[in-house]
Amino acid sequence: MEFTAKQIAEFVGGHVEGNENAAINTFAKIEEGKEGAISFLSNPKYTHYLYDTQSSVVLINEDVELEHPVKATLVRVKNAYEAVAKLLQLYESMKPKKTGVSPLASIAASAKVGDNCYIAPFACIGESAVVGDNCQLYPHVTVGDGAKVGDNCLFYPNVTIYHGCKIGNNVTIHAGSVIGADGFGFAPNADGYDKIPQIGIVTIEDNVEIGANTCVDRSTMGSTYLRKGVKLDNLVQIAHNTDIGENTVMSAQVGIAGSTKVGAWCMFGGQVGLAGHIKIGDKVFLGAQSGVPGSIKDNQTLIGTPPMEPKKYFKSQAIFRRLPDMYAQLNELQKQIDELKKQNEQ
Repeated sequence: MEFTAKQIAEFVGGHVEGNENAAINTFAKIEEGKEGAISFLSNPKYTHYLYDTQSSVVLINEDVELEHPVKATLVRVKNAYEAVAKLLQLYESMKPKKTGVSPLASIAASAKVGDNCYIAPFACIGESAVVGDNCQLYPHVTVGDGAKVGDNCLFYPNVTIYHGCKIGNNVTIHAGSVIGADGFGFAPNADGYDKIPQIGIVTIEDNVEIGANTCVDRSTMGSTYLRKGVKLDNLVQIAHNTDIGENTVMSAQVGIAGSTKVGAWCMFGGQVGLAGHIKIGDKVFLGAQSGVPGSIKDNQTLIGTPPMEPKKYFKSQAIFRRLPDMYAQLNELQKQIDELKKQNEQ
């Protein structure tokens, strides 16, 4: 489908500089632009590409000042990144959705499947499970016995929803993720370990998106929670009995230990690790590879292990790099002190 720069500007609330009839029918990165494509510029590091890009239209922020003439038609907006996200959502919504239940799918007689669903070959829906309207379950998706899935959910291949778990509306789960596997609960004994049965569930609220190969464990009792709007990247581990607050986002390889409560609107960089049985406040921002052994109050930006304010962290790292030299200087000073002591004793 084709749109003009004028139509795009009206949709995203921007204004056109250049040919308002410039037509686009695809997206491209600004450095890989081509005729008929729309690109965007939000990171100043990529500004130099603006002057040579072959894209027909480029979304840019209102405050960008041009140093040279540009060939492309510009659509100026308050926030180019948000604008392109809005356009991509429109583009995605216009793709035709698959519907119909494959005869190769396995659906228990007691299960309920809503209207306008797509149930792919080899998908499996267990006894008394419920799948809402307009859902798409791709090949080898498993919805366990008694599990409940809301409306407008999208589960990519090999997603597993264990028995009894509850999934809200508008939830997307990418390939290979597992929701509701047993929490890591074992009690040591003289011969090894006794398994502690995990009899709880996982509850995922509305508008959650979960990346590929991510695991959310069921609780020992009660429920593990992902509150509405949570976004998890690939390879994230959420342990049993945790509670992840609304609109919190986590990058790849984050690990949250059991019975930890994370507040709303938090952002965790890649490989952040949280100890168990702690509480993280609202709007806590943790830099990549931060290790968190204890609770953190609201509205903090921290990095490192244990986490500290970014300025202190980077100062500490600068000192850390100098430790070998400082150690050598300390040894030399100690030798000089020892020599002075000997001279005083003589």
